[in-house]
Amino acid sequence: MVSLKKPPAERGAQDWGAAAPAARPKAASRTAGSAASEFARAIEPAHEASGDVPAIAVSRLSKVFGTRKAVDDVSFSLPQGSFLSIFGPNGAGKTTMLRMLATLSRPTSGTASLMGISLKDEPDRARDHIGLISHNSMLYPDLTAQENLMLFAKLYGVADPQARVAELLEAVELKHRRLDVVRTFSRGMTQRLSIARALIHDPDVVFLDEPYSGLDPHAMDIFDELIESQREGRTFIMVSHDLRKGFDMCTHALVLARGRIVAFDEKGNFDFDDFARLYRETVGMGVA
Repeated sequence: MVSLKKPPAERGAQDWGAAAPAARPKAASRTAGSAASEFARAIEPAHEASGDVPAIAVSRLSKVFGTRKAVDDVSFSLPQGSFLSIFGPNGAGKTTMLRMLATLSRPTSGTASLMGISLKDEPDRARDHIGLISHNSMLYPDLTAQENLMLFAKLYGVADPQARVAELLEAVELKHRRLDVVRTFSRGMTQRLSIARALIHDPDVVFLDEPYSGLDPHAMDIFDELIESQREGRTFIMVSHDLRKGFDMCTHALVLARGRIVAFDEKGNFDFDDFARLYRETVGMGVA
């Protein structure tokens, strides 16, 4: 069996400071075009950092709740343009780690950077590069699909919000429901609109917490197309319980157990059978 390597511990961890203020996202602008290229163009990322800078760099990151370490001394680095799938049983610390990297939760100790930006020192600037899709759609149920996206576009300072909103509604195939309030949407439609919300400001790094939860097959196909179209530079970090799906999508795989990394490597260094066997052996709970 090919074993996944364990990341080396790094020195120089520092405690984090006070909570960051609200984000001040970057402006983004797009122009309308043919229907054939609408989806691919709508998700093109805008980049400010050099490709040599890791999308994510983490050193000895920990999160403590009372006496329990939800995330324990985690260190890893992820190149730009990668797709990282994070696996582990319930309670392993997957979502807690994702929330820290997305600047939604303050680590107890350790350091992390996103696109070369310190999450401790410049959280607002880091948020300019972050998109997030989670169990919570972050949409307003009494607003229409179009009103929701317009609100987020203006909050993020998008240069041409009307064009960007129209573009993304077309991309996630909700243009025909743009004037309907979100509370009338199915779970799959709501998640598709949440994808558009997360991409409204062209983020470089998109965090996904169980993004396929509640999606119908058609919505899953749309989401798969989104992922396939992002390979030119945008970085995705996904928490998943579906070992096969997450493995097929990723360029890098990471396994957490009891808050610690038990395996982390590029997918090219092992096959699925090796990975599934390692997962069962190290986690001891089967395919979670």
